[in-house]
Amino acid sequence: MKKFKFTVNGKEYDVEVKSYEGENAEVIVDGTQYNVKVQREEEDVPTFVAPKRQASKPAAAPKQEAAPAASTPADGYKSLAPLPGTVMQIYVNVGDVVKRGDKLMMYEAMKMENNFLAEVDGTIKEIKVRVGDNILQGAVLFVIG
Repeated sequence: MKKFKFTVNGKEYDVEVKSYEGENAEVIVDGTQYNVKVQREEEDVPTFVAPKRQASKPAAAPKQEAAPAASTPADGYKSLAPLPGTVMQIYVNVGDVVKRGDKLMMYEAMKMENNFLAEVDGTIKEIKVRVGDNILQGAVLFVIG
């Protein structure tokens, strides 16, 4: 059971969700039980390819192989999470030098363990996550300078 506090028109309500199946939920609001129908708004789910990755590679990638290192922004290349998941293990520390393809971390996504690899050569400037963190798709995980 999940418990929530809702404020509606300035009045606070204690809400406990007893069960939730499909679009039907059984809730208790300030001690009174209700069966409710939940309506969800559909939201756009971002695709696997993050916009920043598309913008940083096409200009130089076809011309020369070392383009990703050369196109690293002054404040560092931001490595983004391709999928939502949970951080299981981090293999690097701030200050470590990495090459493209090196393992940076392992995370669980879609009930599978996945390795997250460095996309550019450089030095780890920042680690934005910790073991056990839940991450969202598109979240910044590492900054590589």
